[in-house]
Amino acid sequence: MTTPEITIATPADRSAVVGSLVAAFVKDPILRHLFPDEETYPRYAATFFGHLFDKRVHRSSIFTIGGGASTAIWEPPAGQPAASVASHGSREEAGYPADVSTRVESYDQAVHDALPTFAFWYLGVVGTHPNSAGRGWGRAVMRAGLDRASAEGLPAILETSNPGNVELYRRGGWEVVGSMAEPVPTWFMQQPPR
Repeated sequence: MTTPEITIATPADRSAVVGSLVAAFVKDPILRHLFPDEETYPRYAATFFGHLFDKRVHRSSIFTIGGGASTAIWEPPAGQPAASVASHGSREEAGYPADVSTRVESYDQAVHDALPTFAFWYLGVVGTHPNSAGRGWGRAVMRAGLDRASAEGLPAILETSNPGNVELYRRGGWEVVGSMAEPVPTWFMQQPPR
């Protein structure tokens, strides 16, 4: 079986990418902290991922495979430290109620405060739709961003609130470089340029 080609997402890929990420993160600790209600999770998570997509799609830093079934949303280093890595605009723009908006903004600020001040490529999201899991597509789209970071001689940074991902990322060459306990235990990891 051949692996489909990795492509750089365009605005036309938004719906497929957002749908895959909403499905991929249903049990993710931070997404469930931000959006704990089963009924509203799909809508709020779609808003969350849609904003991340819209913010980066014109930077040619969203890599997809399988028609959006697996996606890595990267933030290139221009302008870092980012004013807001996961900023989702005002509560009114996002359509979040006050409690959800407070959680999103609080987590965003906590992540921003923990990121390094040197230039790096930031892996904001990597996820694969459950129907396409186990094919290695997540590693492939992640690798596309790591290759770009390495070509620029820069490290890559990510954060994960899923304890099981820490060892998975370690096996892929990432090192834990920091952590935060609140609002959800989160590990910051770095991969030096190859």
